[in-house]
Amino acid sequence: MKKVIVVGNGMVGYKFCEKFVAKEGSEAFKITVFGEEPRPAYDRVHLSEFFENQDAKALEMAPRSWYEDHNIDLITDVRISDIHRNKKTITSVEDQEYAYDYLVLATGSSAFVPPVKGVEKEGVFVYRTIEDLEGMLAYAAKIKAKNPNAKAAVLGGGLLGLEAGKAAMDMGLEPHIVEFAPKLMPRQLDSRSSQVLQLKLESIGLNIHLSKATNQILGDDGYITGLEFGEDDKLDVEMLIISAGIRPRDELGKTCDLKMGVRGGIVVNNKMQTSDSDIFAIGEVALYNQMIYGLVAPGYDMAEVAASQIIGNVEVLMPAEIDMSTKLKLIGVDVASFGEPFMPASKGHSVIFENKTQYLYKRINVSLDGKSLLGGILVGDASDYNMLHQVYLNGMAIPEDAAQLILPATEGGAFGSALDLPDEAQICSCENVSKGQICGAIKDGSCEDLASVISATKASTSCGGCKPMVTDLVNETLKSLGKTVKNVICEHFEYSRQELYGIIKVKKLTSFNEVLDACGTGHGCETCKPLVSSIFASLYNTTPNKEDVTQDTNDKFLANIQRNGTYSVVPRIAGGEITPEGLIVLGQIGSKYNLYTKITGGARIDFFGAQLNDLPAIWKELIDNGFESGHAYGKSLRTVKSCVGSTWCRYGLDESVSFAIALENRYKGLRSPHKIKGGVSGCIRECAEARGKDFGVIAVEGGWNLYVGGNGGATPRHAELLAEKIDNETVIKYIDRYLMYYIQTAAPLMRTAAWLDKLEGGIEQLKKIVIGDSLNIVEALEKEMQFLVDAYECEWKQAIENDEMKKRFSHFVNSEDRDDNLVFVPLRDQKMPKHWEKEVKEVTL
Repeated sequence: MKKVIVVGNGMVGYKFCEKFVAKEGSEAFKITVFGEEPRPAYDRVHLSEFFENQDAKALEMAPRSWYEDHNIDLITDVRISDIHRNKKTITSVEDQEYAYDYLVLATGSSAFVPPVKGVEKEGVFVYRTIEDLEGMLAYAAKIKAKNPNAKAAVLGGGLLGLEAGKAAMDMGLEPHIVEFAPKLMPRQLDSRSSQVLQLKLESIGLNIHLSKATNQILGDDGYITGLEFGEDDKLDVEMLIISAGIRPRDELGKTCDLKMGVRGGIVVNNKMQTSDSDIFAIGEVALYNQMIYGLVAPGYDMAEVAASQIIGNVEVLMPAEIDMSTKLKLIGVDVASFGEPFMPASKGHSVIFENKTQYLYKRINVSLDGKSLLGGILVGDASDYNMLHQVYLNGMAIPEDAAQLILPATEGGAFGSALDLPDEAQICSCENVSKGQICGAIKDGSCEDLASVISATKASTSCGGCKPMVTDLVNETLKSLGKTVKNVICEHFEYSRQELYGIIKVKKLTSFNEVLDACGTGHGCETCKPLVSSIFASLYNTTPNKEDVTQDTNDKFLANIQRNGTYSVVPRIAGGEITPEGLIVLGQIGSKYNLYTKITGGARIDFFGAQLNDLPAIWKELIDNGFESGHAYGKSLRTVKSCVGSTWCRYGLDESVSFAIALENRYKGLRSPHKIKGGVSGCIRECAEARGKDFGVIAVEGGWNLYVGGNGGATPRHAELLAEKIDNETVIKYIDRYLMYYIQTAAPLMRTAAWLDKLEGGIEQLKKIVIGDSLNIVEALEKEMQFLVDAYECEWKQAIENDEMKKRFSHFVNSEDRDDNLVFVPLRDQKMPKHWEKEVKEVTL
């Protein structure tokens, strides 16, 4: 077998392996992969998500078992130091030698650290790897313990720098972006779009410092204390994150005299071959057309070309020109550019739409004759990016009035159907999937829905930016074939959630078996049973205790199951307000049951490590002391977060705590398609982060501004303004209508943010329904919400007062014994579950 060695196990190195083993003839090759990091390849594009859950596994592109299943030797935590071209071997820093027939260099890049005096001080980090992020988290905790108002600066206002700014916010530090250029994202945005982006970022709490040249990093005893820009121009910070660009990791090319670029990078041809035909370079280490391409899509294309060349498909070549268009969700803000974002007046005309009050900027560049789209920039709303990008790529005709492309004059917009695109149009640039492949998978009968198309083609599985267009193509193709496009619940119910909600409501069904008999088939499954139970709760406010056998695990046991089989308990602390006596009670309960205790992001207290047998006893003590279920386990209202407002804060314009408590108590127990969170801020400084919530209220002069449809999860999205300067009563009335309309019409497990995105007409349509009563339903919505509010019962209280219900809170059905297999280890002054063993040993029965 011929030996292929891949040096570098990042995203592009992994993609080479994935593409190689999928090709016919790959079984004649043996692949060995070396990675410097201690873990398999992970998704560096979504690195910032690590701050949300600190789960490195969630970013993993493939587990170690994948490499084993494909006969690939993965060697991690090893650095290759030399290439010996004459012997066709490589050497590791431990002097281990490995022979190759073909060598693929996928070493990527490293963070560029400018030669600023003091850069070696403790508290200075680069933003590149999971280990970097772990170091930041540990250091942030250290400095916040000394100063709760600690600040962090980010050196660099480009794409990664702004992501690092969001990371600083997520770590609870006051974030400052320091950029040498006079604008943010200088390579992607023009001055006006950069200003709009700056206003948006400042509105959510980032401090922006432009045209700043850092002279030195200040500090005492080796620790950073600030940045100096000039003699009297300083910024006090306790942490610095450097994101000033990248440098190709090309040192291996230098060890064996491969041809190098003047400014770095290993020179390659259109076959991805270096100056040695048996050595290939791909990704950010490769210098192609005198360019280093820092996007993942060109790196994946390079991986495809190198894999094809090695296996013998020599006709597969890199194109002469590489499209650098990109769309990003940057700190919850859409930012996109395509084609030629900057264009001199001599080459064409620009059409610009700008609305700074909504933080929107759209620019398209068209040819002098007005017939061709040449490029553009979108900030704040990039929903049209995919279609604009395709119009540009495929030279499609544009309207006589080009402004319609960003300000559609007709109800259907200016684009027409996605099916109008040519078959060769590249829809997914990351995985190089064309419109013809997507539609063909439906037409040839091999796929019948979106999920199967994605599985077969891998379209939208990388960055996910093309998924809306993939969805449109699948739906339009199905319609063209005369097939009904319908999102049914499962094989047992040929209805959408909205349709089933209506059936249950009209027929007044109250049990799963009644629903199954009335409009279903079979016996049900783990998909439809919890969904039907959720509909019952949304209609009648019945708790999971009524039919516990149809619930998922968390709802069945009224607590979140943790990774070692124990549960977490979260009592409700409305608005985050609690008396000292209440805190003492919680401390005593946590101590009595030896629970790990943590304050949550929603400003309440979470107990971890509760055993199933102990749940009723813990709940009873909480209820006896005035607490109740916080529904942290349910698809229901979680918290309404608040700042201290005018009660204490000198900037507060209204009593945010009182209003947050009122809202949380009103909607507690409310079940919905997905979890709901709220926030109330006493002024536009937004300490409660209300615009990152499903509903958020911000005090202004003259009343409250109400925002809806926000989300701070995996795809952050700011809520949109529904109404301005309204009183408490009107706020509640509008939230009642909004939440009930969402509950009645959303798909299963759809957050309000995604629901609002898919609502035809968006926020303006929602205003017409909720405020203008365009559907003549607001009276019914208010009445239904009031019914649910009046029907509320604490389900913990139900469970402890019913002996039959309490029976399910036992580890064993025939014994009161506890689970002796639980093992905990110390964690600071508390405990945590012992990590599972990595090896599973064979057990003989």
